[in-house]
Amino acid sequence: MTRDRPQYREGREALLEAATRVIARDGFRGLTYRSVATEAGVTHGLVTYHFGTREALIHEALLRAAQDAIEQSSIAPQSDRIEDFARGLPSLAQDAPDAQAVQFELALEARRRPALRPEIEGLYERYVKIVGATLEGYGIPADAPTARLVFAALDGLTLQQLIFDRPQETEEALAVLHRVIAMLANAGPASS
Repeated sequence: MTRDRPQYREGREALLEAATRVIARDGFRGLTYRSVATEAGVTHGLVTYHFGTREALIHEALLRAAQDAIEQSSIAPQSDRIEDFARGLPSLAQDAPDAQAVQFELALEARRRPALRPEIEGLYERYVKIVGATLEGYGIPADAPTARLVFAALDGLTLQQLIFDRPQETEEALAVLHRVIAMLANAGPASS
């Protein structure tokens, strides 16, 4: 008789989901091997086995949340239509609030613990780079300040959506952002 045991990858994913829920609920100070194990319904030794250190667990949970956010928000849309840019943002905080909260929690924790700052800087730079590449696809020079400004708008809208849960307001703000991006695209390259 064989037992149905989760595969290595499935167990790891379940622990990452549990870590995300713990961080969203209790913040980083509540993240322990024991709290993640309890949330996942496993022994804390399994958390150690899969991740080794708390920092590795945080890193993996953050990477997973960021990748999901990039895919679900459509900041790198498959089409060249400006209207498709970030079209998934309003539902992102509704459908995956814990994953969004983890990213904001890490940003705040990096302010308190400078050792985490490179992690959050890397995450934000990744987002800015993706936004810049998307803008470039619309014919807008992908300079860092413009990409950072557009990402800051998305980041702020995500935070507000997470806090206030008003998708209609997020959609209205995105429509304005789409018009601004269209104006930038129609303006063409700035002359020197």
